[in-house]
Amino acid sequence: MKLHSDPQSSLNTITGYGIGYIEVNSKAYSHAIIIQPEGEITPWPVNTFGDLSSENLASLCVFKPELIIIGTGKKQQFLKPELIKPLIFAKIGFEMMDSQAACRTYNILMNEGRQVLAAILLDTSNSL
Repeated sequence: MKLHSDPQSSLNTITGYGIGYIEVNSKAYSHAIIIQPEGEITPWPVNTFGDLSSENLASLCVFKPELIIIGTGKKQQFLKPELIKPLIFAKIGFEMMDSQAACRTYNILMNEGRQVLAAILLDTSNSL
């Protein structure tokens, strides 16, 4: 899926997403990433939704976003309440959605000037 962006923008914009990759500012990544409107694109050391831990989520709090969008891969999945405690204690809003929707939502919120962070897992499946 190609996403369209404002070519004048110097912000980190997700420009594509598909099986096994995510593209930011036309550069492809083949691993999960942490992205904010400004700054470096950071590898996220999580391969699958089942690998997510409270430590992975706590590591996102250091970026101090107002909202975290977690892209859970091909389908929307929800974390157990005990895993999201670091986000609740840090008073950071969060949403979990399939990664394709997370990419679109991140771009919209980023373009609105929000302090959003997206942590995106890749869809590595070969089935539709």
